Amino acid sequence: MRASRVIRAIRKFLAVASLHAHRLMRRVHPAKLIFAGYAFYMALGWALLCVPFSQAVPVNMLDNLFTAVSAVSTTGLVTVDPGTSYSFLGEVVILLLIQAGGIGYMTIGSFVMMATAQHLSPLRERLARAAFTLPEDISIGSFIRTVVIYTLAVEIVGATLLYFQFSANGVDNAVWSAIFHAVSAFCTAGFSLNPNSLEDFRGDVGVNATIAALSILGAMGFLIAWDIWRSLTRRSFALSFTSKVILKLTGAFLVVGAAIFFVADPGISALPAGERLLASFFQTMTATTTVGFNTHPISALTPAVIVLLFFLMAIGASPSGTGGGLKTTTFAAMIGLVRSTLRRRPDITFFDRVIAPARLQLAMASSAYFVMLMTPAVFVLCLTESGKDFQALLFEAISAIGTVGLSMGITGSLSDMGKLTIILLMFAGRVGILTFGIALASKDDEGEQHRNEDLLV
Repeated sequence: MRASRVIRAIRKFLAVASLHAHRLMRRVHPAKLIFAGYAFYMALGWALLCVPFSQAVPVNMLDNLFTAVSAVSTTGLVTVDPGTSYSFLGEVVILLLIQAGGIGYMTIGSFVMMATAQHLSPLRERLARAAFTLPEDISIGSFIRTVVIYTLAVEIVGATLLYFQFSANGVDNAVWSAIFHAVSAFCTAGFSLNPNSLEDFRGDVGVNATIAALSILGAMGFLIAWDIWRSLTRRSFALSFTSKVILKLTGAFLVVGAAIFFVADPGISALPAGERLLASFFQTMTATTTVGFNTHPISALTPAVIVLLFFLMAIGASPSGTGGGLKTTTFAAMIGLVRSTLRRRPDITFFDRVIAPARLQLAMASSAYFVMLMTPAVFVLCLTESGKDFQALLFEAISAIGTVGLSMGITGSLSDMGKLTIILLMFAGRVGILTFGIALASKDDEGEQHRNEDLLV
């Protein structure tokens, strides 16, 4: 009798506590909840990687924290080799962290809630809309279903293709390697079980094409998948303005960047013609999508193409996707601002569409945020890593805040303070830019000279 009373009292206490917590969370800004959510996943991953069963060889706590933050932020920078430092359990933990960070930590939970309760709570809906930078006219429930189905479908197809290719190349444990690299590629994480990333597959067309397709499909964003799905269900194909901007700019970056790589780097120019073309495209793709895999040693590239990588990594992928960086739409908004200013036009336009002041403000704030974080971070790195080349330190910082994962080979030799600085940049790159996306919920005013559509930045 007494036990049943205790159980009822505990249930009542938990119900009341849950109600008060829910009310408190509803009053908290979504950006803070997103910040706390990703911090929780990183802390949980850190704790799991510190368990001895997760390690193949002893790994210190700071390196485990670095790996956990890099995985959740889908960056891919590592201070230890994941393939030899962690056990199979540790690799599974890393993969789950990558998946959670890639599609958004609240996505899977929201999908399960819809499958069981058939609806989302107002709080989850508010968080999802803020995290994915979605306008008000998109149904959150339908969008999340599309994200989960699209993610699983692409990753399963990619893993299947990689399995056959890895098997043909004699890769050990080809099934697990294919699954790991498929998820890592789609989530633009760049984590590899190979100590030299994908350098052994530089001339393999199949592996290059599969990894590139997975990375591009993840980086261009779930909005394009949503647009295509909505077009198919409505039997009329029509892409949104944002999707058109993403497709055009991503295509332009890939083509122009690959052409520059093809002619500007002596090391790549010395390769056979087919391998030279593959290496040029892949290195451009890996920076543009922020996936972070490489088939050619980054440290061997000339300063000219390193500068190109600076630009591509800083701009990064697209909104509502798995990649990082300032986003292609932010770049589009800034180009629109410069063109309209030079032509002395009152409206800021891109592709003959008016960009609303709220969107432009977001783009400018994101760019300023990038510079304001980068400057002190590079300053600290120059102080703590005084023996390292400035170009390599700048490259590491841009790669971290853009959640790219490319490195000129200095990550493992960073001091403890240097590692903490990179950890903060990776965390900011995953969480900070998302917080600016909350302002996108407002609707635009119609322009007078051009058709007005939302550009999500």
